[in-house]
Amino acid sequence: MIHIKIIQRILGVLLLIESGILLLCSLFSLFYGEDDLFGFVTASLIGGCCGMTLMIIGKSARHKEGGMTRRDGYIVVAVSWVLFSIFGSMPYYISGYIPSFTDAYFETISGFTTTGATIIDDIEAMPHGLLFWRSLTQWIGGLGIVFFTVAVLPIFGVGEVQLFAAEAIGPKRGKLHPRISVSGRWIITVYVLITILCAVCLRFCGMGVFDSVNHALCTAATGGFSTKNASIAFYNSHSIEYVITIFMFLSGINYGLLFFVAFRGKLGKLFEDTEFKWYLSITLIFTAIVAISLYISTPYNGSASIRNALFHVTAIITTTGFTTTDYTQWPPFVWMLLGVGFYFGACAGSTSGGMKSIRIAILFKSMRNEFNRILHPNAVLPVRVSGKVIPPATRQSVLTFSIFFFALVFWGWFFYLAIGIDIAEAYGISLSCLSNIGLTIGDHGCNIPWSDMPVTGKWFSTFLMLVGRLEVFSVLLILTPSFWKHR
Repeated sequence: MIHIKIIQRILGVLLLIESGILLLCSLFSLFYGEDDLFGFVTASLIGGCCGMTLMIIGKSARHKEGGMTRRDGYIVVAVSWVLFSIFGSMPYYISGYIPSFTDAYFETISGFTTTGATIIDDIEAMPHGLLFWRSLTQWIGGLGIVFFTVAVLPIFGVGEVQLFAAEAIGPKRGKLHPRISVSGRWIITVYVLITILCAVCLRFCGMGVFDSVNHALCTAATGGFSTKNASIAFYNSHSIEYVITIFMFLSGINYGLLFFVAFRGKLGKLFEDTEFKWYLSITLIFTAIVAISLYISTPYNGSASIRNALFHVTAIITTTGFTTTDYTQWPPFVWMLLGVGFYFGACAGSTSGGMKSIRIAILFKSMRNEFNRILHPNAVLPVRVSGKVIPPATRQSVLTFSIFFFALVFWGWFFYLAIGIDIAEAYGISLSCLSNIGLTIGDHGCNIPWSDMPVTGKWFSTFLMLVGRLEVFSVLLILTPSFWKHR
């Protein structure tokens, strides 16, 4: 049974929270005296009215319906991301800075899913309020729209476990505390701390206050939106590049591990974690190969080769998507290797997209075991991660996810080819949207003009972004007929 009133009440709370955030962004419009104020106030009023209506309709949920089910959790998560993106697109649309609702919705869901693809051709012409909202969508979406309300929702008697399970990132779902709301507050504390430290370091390196805050929000979220058309290349600063590289890498680590390191002083936990070791190894190996290739094949000297390689490999592995140069102008071997990195992602429980290092580790360990099983048919060969045996159900889930992920990349590729996009670019766009990275490969370079894409392509791209951000199953599950059967 689906508990409609519970779902309506939660969605009402979420819309009220979003309306409050939109009002917060309007303060930038007031401060800078820009004309996007009306868009924020109107969007906030519309969202607030809709939120209050949903809350009133669902106010009797606690008394008339049973507890929240896992099915309810999946509906809430999927619908809330769509609703947040619809109401979040209103400031762009109402203010007239993005006159097409399709484009406004694309920009918003690209923000919330931390994809970082943008249809805005002249970012620097946007008012400060919209730029801040654009960055804030990535910061909110980094850990999850519903995740940020986990600490609030128990007040309304909502099933936090079901919501967390539906929006959790990656196969790891361990808790720092028996109460998920407490775990959520601890993780958000780490998230805020990383964001503040990043902003302070960027300001110290010479970036302006407004730009520092915006880039810190998008770096911690591994989103990649910038306030400049040229992204990080605008600043032409080695120190800024290194700061962003460090914080991109940190944001790709499981936030549970970061909590133990930051607040419990357990640095050893990092190097006991199999996924972190895979994440670190992949980043270092790719960086070494790219740096050597750049040193041999381009005019870069040794330090420039290392800096460019480290920045772009980290930006791609963490699916952040910042750039300092168009890497498709590098030797084909290099940018194709970076294209392989689109698949990987950083750690589960971080803000990155992609398949996640834990799945890559489990897949490789399972493949190795299959070879050993051929030689030793009677041997018991468990797959271990961080010293723990991975149960068969988890291995099956990882394999199923991987099959779906690759299938969706190729289905997306065929779709983009069907609407007239170049073969290499179609593949890059499909993988970019599903991995939530925003960068591509193709004739137009790593940052394609998304605004030129056909309308059908933009809507399909938003679907892939959402599927990728919610880890495939959460979206595809509600599209199956069996999900809606009454039982």
